[in-house]
Amino acid sequence: MDFDPNLPIYLQIIEFLKTDIVIGKLNPGDKLPSVRGLSESYHVNMNTVMRAYEELERQGITYTQRGMGTFVSKDTDIMLQLKKELSEKFVTDFLNGMRSLQFSSQEIIDVIKKEIMS
Repeated sequence: MDFDPNLPIYLQIIEFLKTDIVIGKLNPGDKLPSVRGLSESYHVNMNTVMRAYEELERQGITYTQRGMGTFVSKDTDIMLQLKKELSEKFVTDFLNGMRSLQFSSQEIIDVIKKEIMS
């Protein structure tokens, strides 16, 4: 796993997991990998994964069952909100990138229309 050195790793793990949830790689009620398993997969410290899992639970995206593990929330409202938040982040990042290249609003719209139509 390649991590951005400018962002804390636990935040990047949160984003990876949120994306997996939104795209359906992880479904409501699915069990997340164990802290140890994910830390080995990502080659990071277990405390880093634990911090990511704690934050996801604090946000209501996951829940923990003692002795069973951590699971994706079954709350459809939370899942819809998560999808909305991620989509807004992608759009904001895209627009900021286009504006940094000094594209006008109309040029951005034209680029989007062209890509959608092709």
